[in-house]
Amino acid sequence: MAILTLVPTPIANDLPLCPATLAMIQRGLENDGIFAVEEHKAARRRWISFGLPRETIDEFILYNEHTYEQASQALLSELKKGRDVYLMSDCGMPAFCDPGRKLVSLCHNAGIKVTATPFANSVVLALALSGFEHKRFLFEGFIPLDKKERRATLQKSLQSKTTIVLMDTPYRLKKLMGELQELNTNRSIFLACDLNKENELLLRGSVDQVFKKLPDEKKEFVMIIGDRNE
Repeated sequence: MAILTLVPTPIANDLPLCPATLAMIQRGLENDGIFAVEEHKAARRRWISFGLPRETIDEFILYNEHTYEQASQALLSELKKGRDVYLMSDCGMPAFCDPGRKLVSLCHNAGIKVTATPFANSVVLALALSGFEHKRFLFEGFIPLDKKERRATLQKSLQSKTTIVLMDTPYRLKKLMGELQELNTNRSIFLACDLNKENELLLRGSVDQVFKKLPDEKKEFVMIIGDRNE
């Protein structure tokens, strides 16, 4: 099945892509992948600076705030046909506080795998991969150990209308899921486990749906709870 890959690029124009990202792009080129970019001029300049083939530039798909509605449907159609799509930003992480979120969400809803090339910030990466609205979000971080404090923290967090970011240790993941079940929240969640690793696992759905798909082995994770409109 085809994959949507988010391709973050360096914020500074003079910095190179990491070797792992370049290798993933090269594989995409060899396999007739589609590359979607924000602006042709900026993308062309950076593409050449990364040492990537010029002949691909004419095939770029424009994906930004003006084109994303139509482009999302076109790219989703190509993904369903089996062609991989690579979504690149002019700088930074695509789908983080930008229109790429729409395409990520459509892919999750269609059962299409979403991943990303290497990125060092797990919270930003998890938010981008979630497809949830996150123009504003509550970063709760690691929740307390004490049972009463944990419950109080979760209850207070769930009162927020915005997207919520939660973290905890791998061996308390199932405990956290159980606590969310006890609170009977009907909000969708996204669980990003072992990001950027070979055994990366991304799950999105209700608390019950995600809990049922959890493997037995312990995994590092970031949990995103969607806003009340998700």
